[in-house]
Amino acid sequence: MLCWSCKKEVEVPEKISRKDACPNCGVDLKCCYNCQLYDKDAYLQCHETEAEWVRYKEKGNFCEFFEPRTKPIKSASDEPETKEGLKKKWDSLFRDEG
Repeated sequence: MLCWSCKKEVEVPEKISRKDACPNCGVDLKCCYNCQLYDKDAYLQCHETEAEWVRYKEKGNFCEFFEPRTKPIKSASDEPETKEGLKKKWDSLFRDEG
């Protein structure tokens, strides 16, 4: 599986639990951002129509439809926002251009 945070390949057991973490960066492995079904532009940001909405996509969850991601997220616009990236965008709104 490919970790959404560090972008490194991770060996995972056949069944991933909510508490499993990436050995490289420590983020939760069973989260929406690591799921093949995650899509920023899809309804509830998931291609599974029966999945429940998950508020914190970067946190471990109990989703029964979880499929480990094997390819990187398809484009930069689909990348999950980081705190630093969001802060940079926020600060740029109030930058004095004059």
